[in-house]
This record gives sequence, C-alpha cells and structure tokens, in this order.
Amino acid sequence: MSKFEINGHLYSAEPRPGQCLRTFLRDLEVFGVKKGCDAGDCGACTVWLDGRPFHSCLVPAFRGEGRKITTIEGLAKDGKLHPVQQAFHDAQAFQCGYCAAGMIMTTASAAFDEAHKADLPHALKGNLCRCTGYRSIEDALHGKSNIEEDVAGKACGASLPNPFTDAILTGKARYTMDIAIEGLLHLKVLRSPHAHARIKSIDRTKANAVPGVVAVYTWEDVPRRLFSSALHEDHLVDPDDTYMLDNIARFAGQRIAAIVAESEGAAEAGCRALDVEYEILPAVFDPVEAMEPGAPVLHHKEDVVTTSSNIFCTLEGEIGDVAKGFKEADAVHEMTYSTSRVQHVHLETHGSIAWKGDDNRWHVRTSSQAPFAARTKLAYQMGIPTRDLHVFTERVGGGFGGKQEMVSEDLVLFATMKLGRPVKWEWTREEEFVGATTRHQMTTKVKIGARKDGTLTALDVHVVSNTGAYGGHGSETLAAAMASPLAVYRCDNKKGVGHAVYTNMVPAGGFRGYGASQTTFAIECAIDELARLLGIDPFAMRRRNVVKPGDNVESIWKEPSDASFGSHGIDQCLDIVEKELAKGNGVAKPGGADWAEGTGVALAMLECGPPTEHRSGAEMKLLPDGTYHLACGSSEMGNGITTAHKQIAASLVGVRARDIDIINADTDRTPYDTGTFASTGTVVAGKAVHITAQAIRDDILDFAARHTGVGLGKCRLDNDAVVCGNKRILLSELHAAGAKVNHRFTVSRRAYLSPRTIAFNVQGVRLAVHRMTGEIRVLQSVHAADIGVPINPMQCRGQLDGAVAMGYGWALTENMVHDEGHMVNPQLRNYRIPAFADTPRTDIFFADTHDTIGPLGAKSQGECGINPVAPAVSNALAAAVGVRFAHLPFTPDRLYSKLAAKP
Repeated sequence: MSKFEINGHLYSAEPRPGQCLRTFLRDLEVFGVKKGCDAGDCGACTVWLDGRPFHSCLVPAFRGEGRKITTIEGLAKDGKLHPVQQAFHDAQAFQCGYCAAGMIMTTASAAFDEAHKADLPHALKGNLCRCTGYRSIEDALHGKSNIEEDVAGKACGASLPNPFTDAILTGKARYTMDIAIEGLLHLKVLRSPHAHARIKSIDRTKANAVPGVVAVYTWEDVPRRLFSSALHEDHLVDPDDTYMLDNIARFAGQRIAAIVAESEGAAEAGCRALDVEYEILPAVFDPVEAMEPGAPVLHHKEDVVTTSSNIFCTLEGEIGDVAKGFKEADAVHEMTYSTSRVQHVHLETHGSIAWKGDDNRWHVRTSSQAPFAARTKLAYQMGIPTRDLHVFTERVGGGFGGKQEMVSEDLVLFATMKLGRPVKWEWTREEEFVGATTRHQMTTKVKIGARKDGTLTALDVHVVSNTGAYGGHGSETLAAAMASPLAVYRCDNKKGVGHAVYTNMVPAGGFRGYGASQTTFAIECAIDELARLLGIDPFAMRRRNVVKPGDNVESIWKEPSDASFGSHGIDQCLDIVEKELAKGNGVAKPGGADWAEGTGVALAMLECGPPTEHRSGAEMKLLPDGTYHLACGSSEMGNGITTAHKQIAASLVGVRARDIDIINADTDRTPYDTGTFASTGTVVAGKAVHITAQAIRDDILDFAARHTGVGLGKCRLDNDAVVCGNKRILLSELHAAGAKVNHRFTVSRRAYLSPRTIAFNVQGVRLAVHRMTGEIRVLQSVHAADIGVPINPMQCRGQLDGAVAMGYGWALTENMVHDEGHMVNPQLRNYRIPAFADTPRTDIFFADTHDTIGPLGAKSQGECGINPVAPAVSNALAAAVGVRFAHLPFTPDRLYSKLAAKP
C-alpha cells in the first residue's frame, strides 16, 4: 500500500490505474479540491506538491507518493488563517467561492512572488472565476480590505462579510458533491451523437457485462410522463415536451440511456458498451428555416406546439399606430441584429445525489436555484407525494440561471428508488456545453423613427428566438425580450412580433438577463444609429426618450402592468457615466495610425421579478441565548443573498448580523420559496425576511410589555436586550420567561411579487480597435446602477463587477461554435470565458435613490448589469470606425472581414 502525506497527515491508499490526483484526494474526503474542468483549464483543483502549485487534475495520483501534498485544508495553521486567506477574507475575494481554493493555492505559494503580483493578467492565466469579475481578487492580492465592522442596529448599508467566509476559504464549506456516502453508486448517461434520430433498438448485453455495472435504463424503463425541465412557480408557462429518457433524440447531446455502476469509470465503460441502432431523421438548425413549410417538425404533440410547425410560441401586440408614427418621423433606422448562444459556465457543474433516509423518505442533495420547484416536479415524475421527498442545497457553485433547470435530479432519484442505494451523478464540463441549457440565440429586426428633436415616433420590433430542441424557458424569455427593452423608452406607437422556435439545437434556457439582454442589444444599437442620423448626442437622445415617473410602463401590450416606479435614478446614472467618460481615466489608446478610439453608451431597465407568480416565506425565532435563527428558502449561489437577508433582519431587530443564524434552500427546514432567479432574492425573499423580522420584533416587544407591565409604547429593542421604561431585560432572560408560559417567540411570514419595482443600469465604454487585425482593447469601463439602497455595497459592487465581466465575455470572447448541431469547442480553453487578462476594471457607481417598494429601500442588482454591456461595446466600435457591428460576438476575425471591406 502506498503512503501519501497530505496536509501533514499520512494516508495509506493505492491510486487506481490512470487516476488523477484530484479524484484520488477527493476519494480520501479531501473535498477542498474542486472540479471545474478536469482538463487543466480552470485552476479550481490547484494543490501544492512540495510547495509548488499544480492543477491536480493533470497530475497522475501516483506522482504524489513521497511528496508533501498541501490542499486548501492544510493552509491555515493553529486556527489562524494563512496571510493570503486573510487577504481574501478582508477583500471578500469570492462570491460563490468555488474557485477560491484554487485561487488561494496559486497565489499563496512561494512561487507567487512580487513579480507575479505586478503582472496579474499573466500570473492568474491558469485560474478562472465566473462570479467576481476579478476585481475583489486583485484587491486581495494588493492588500485592500473591503469589509466594515458589524455594528448592532447598523447592518443595512454596511459592507459585511459573507457569514460562511472562513469555511469557504479553508475548504470546509460543502458544495453538492462534497460528501461521502456509504454504498454510493455512480450514474452516467449515453448522449445522442445525432441531432435528430429515432432509436430503433438498444442492446444492453455488453453494457450489463461490464464489471461494476449495476443497472441500465432506457426510455422503456422510466416513467413516461411529459414535463418541462424549466423551474417556475407557474409551470403552465412552460411546455411539457420532455421525457426523462426518450426514444427520439432531438439534439446532439440529448441523454439516451443511463448506466448505474459501482464507479464512474465502470459507468462510463457501460455507456460505451451500449449498442444503439438509430434511424437518422431530417434536422433543422436555423429558426427561420424551421418556420418554413416543409421543415422537419420536432414535436408532433398538439399540447406542445401552437400549429403543425416548429413555432412553439408567438407573442405580438401594438399600442398606438406604428404606421402613422413612421409617417411622422423625420428619420428612420432599420436593421437586423443578432446575438449568440453562450453557456453559463458556473464552475461547479450540475450534479445531484439521491438516497433513502432512515425516515423512509427520499432525499435529493442538489445544485439548484429552485429546490422547492424541483421537488414538485420530481414528485410528479415519480408518482409520489411531495411529503415523501426532501430536496435541498448546501453551497451552490454558481448558477446564473443555468440551475433554474431540473436536469440532474430526476435520473438519480429514479435510480435510487429502483436500486435502494444512494446514487450520484456529477456532470463533466463537456456535458455542460452539449447537454445543459444556453442563452437563447435571438435575431431582432428593429425599425425605429424619430422627429428632428429626437422624440421617438414609432418602434417596431420583430424577434425570432431559437429555443432549441425543447421549449423550457422559451415563452418567458421571449416575453422578457419584448418587455423592458421596449418599455424603457417613451413612444406612443410601438409594435412587436416574436416567435420562439424549435430547432435541433441544444435547448436554450434561463440566463442572466433572461431574454432582455438580446433585444436590449438590438434596441440600444438602434437608438445610437437613429441619434447619428439626427446629429444628436447619444446621451441626449436617451434622456429625451427614457421613461419617467408618471409615464405608462408599457411595451407592446395594452393590458396594464404591475411594474411601478418605487424610485427613479436613470437620470443620475446617465449623468454619472457621461461625466466619467468625459473625465477619462488616464489610459490612452495604443500608438499608431492603425488604432481607432471610440466611446459608447447603452442603458437597460429591469422590472424586478418575472411577470408570472413568485412567492417566498421566512421564519424567524428568538433562541434561548438571545440570538436569532432565520430560515428562508432561497438559494445561495454566490449572489450574497444569505448575507443580505441577515443584514435586513438584523437592521429590524437592532442586533449585529452575526447574531442571526441562517439556513436556506431546504424543503424540510425552510419555508417555501419559488426559487432564486429573475432578480427576486432581494425583492421577494428579502421582503419576506423584512416583514418576518418586523413581526418577531413586534412579538418580542408585545410580550415584554405584558411581562413587565410597562406600556408597549415605552418598550424598545436595544441590541441583546429589551428596554421597558427604566427596566433592561436581556433577550435570554425574556426567552426564559416566555418558556415558562409556553410563548415560543417564533413567527413566519410570506411575500409575493407585486407590484414590481423598476431598476436601471447604464454602461459606458471607451475602447480602441485595430483597423487591420480587429483587436479590441477596452480603455475605460464605467457602470452606473439604480438599485435603491444597497443592503451591502461591497456585495452589490461585486455582483455588478461579475455581471459586467460576463457582458464583456458575451460581447468579445465567448462563442459556442456548432456544425450541424454538434458543438465543436466544448472546452473552456476553446470556448474562453474571460480570464483576468480579458476583464477590464470597471468603475462602479450607484444612483442615490430609496425605493418605496423593495425591502429597506433596496431593489434588484444582480441580473440587469449584463444587459447594456454588449450594445455599449458595439456603439463604441461604431464611433471608432464608422461601421455598425450588429452580430455578436465581436471577435477579431468578424471585425476584420467588415473593416477590410470598408472603403
């Protein structure tokens, strides 16, 4: 038996043939070593061998023998954080925290010297972060602290650290797969190699003969119940067009069969051993072609499509008279814009573990943004009552809408119900690209007209959305695409027609910005083009037409909306960005005549929350020691919602945030929550926390008044006590007095999404573009957000940093390349989310507003920041070179072809 020294402890273990060090360490329950890619691209698995950092997924496990292996768990000594861990603590250099261990192990090594700190773009090229935008990581490595003191009664508005900071930075925080379960089986799926095919037969003989294979499941074995993998409160908005396993594959990557085995290797070998005979069917990949008569039809169910074609959903409407509006216009711009598919690339891949508990119930541990909605769908699929099912998350390693989808829970639950043993399914990075959902590719034709003074007279928008092989979020993202991007501008005459269309592409789903990103790109580019025709400054054009309090908030439908102005800060945002761009930041464009410089701006509006139902509950209790316990069903995935909820509650009961313990996203232990998506973590779940904290405060004061005989008006909370007249009673003493008369000091309240307040974002970009090569360098990036009162300014800034960075990725580097429906670059090194070197530092500003609808004056902030980035880049490019780039992404090859053709 081989000997391994890991974090100062000796282990006797024998690696499997060909096993990498990452999986070997995790087999030994060293869970701080994360999996982001297993290809050496992301750095999440970084460990030290004799003090030098290595990506452990690339190191054969046997090479660790005889060497000192150090992981994130071994960095802190004698209960004291390593200096780099402390720096990450003080700067809060993480959000979901999944990349933090790898980042710290890279930057805490002796090899990471001052020269590396001086050249972070190069030094951090092997470590990726999808959440932070890298700003806080840079702050940590330069010794900057971003946190403030936790003062009783002053939690709201303070930059307080995440309550799980130390656990994240020391590797103790447990993500979905960070658990050891005895008797665990592993599930893998065979995916279709064809974009459209009917399964004629599946021969399981060879698969069943693979040593370690326990079971093989195909469409003939699983429940034949249609469902949608999308997770919403109102499931009727999503089409039931999907089976757990199907006999028809509608995209390359669709799951065909599931193999359950004693090890992942055996399960993968079982998949390879399956003999499947396919009947290849005609396929269609372009949504416009898919709408044509005679196109291959993907779904032949009357309850799935609106007609006998591939058009799943059509939305249309008109207010005013668009034809009349164009006749009144002095200038008209008309152009077609298109946006690309992109992947969420949350560093923690999808995964679930299911088992039967001692309570004779089924338990599913999963990486989900909506465990309650997932429970409802799982119970339906399996034909069991929801009370027999427990679904929960612990820490979720990023989501961005990709985990508002039930794609891993159903098969593991089915298998464990069949086999009576716990079953795990952890996706690979390639599976994320070929089998998970993406942003909807949309093509938007915009026709817009205005008078000489810039006043809009007509807006006509036609949208075609490629929803892929299954409808999922197709109708809701289309509705979002045709809502706020059109409603943000005052115009008497608006018209829109939109189609969500089935094609033989990987299904599209929810993604940060949720459909509004795509049409914001088109409309904001069109606004700039119209301003150019009229000779009006782009800022002035937007100020003249942007919606204001008192205006109807409407896009193309005459029905009244519940969206309302709880506050209005778009004017401040425009002023801030214009001033900052005019002031500059001292960064000049590269020298030489081949470099052109341009400045662009774009804005976006967010109706905080989806137009359909959304609800959330919270429960709060006073504990015997005088502290509080808070339970809320929303998911923490790097959005900082647990920190914000603690701050909201602490502000209302007058204590420090750390005096409130919190649990979230557990269908057994927390009240119901629709899910953490569509910007609802603050405005719905936060509102539930707000009214619950008010209720527990009132309950405590009411009991104290009765207990002391002092009038309620003379009682107030004072940190860890209640003051009634001239009496000061510790909360612990009050709790004890309540226990004697069976007073429980426990309350629960629910919040619902209506009315929806409105938030705004403005992005400014100054860039340089090389006229010959198409290379783009962002020289200045400015973002202003109207988010009401920031509950935690540091977290809000971090959310916006991450959203803007993701926007730059969408605009400049990320591109899912497909050939006849097959993705040809399903790897991080070829898909290229922004690394540190690709991410410009953005100056973030907040409008000074206080919202009358959101909790403690706050509005949503995590989602909308991405929406104005790509159009601002396009507008800056047009200003620089006089060419409108209307199709994402702006890669050098695409720019070169148009620049070369320019006279």
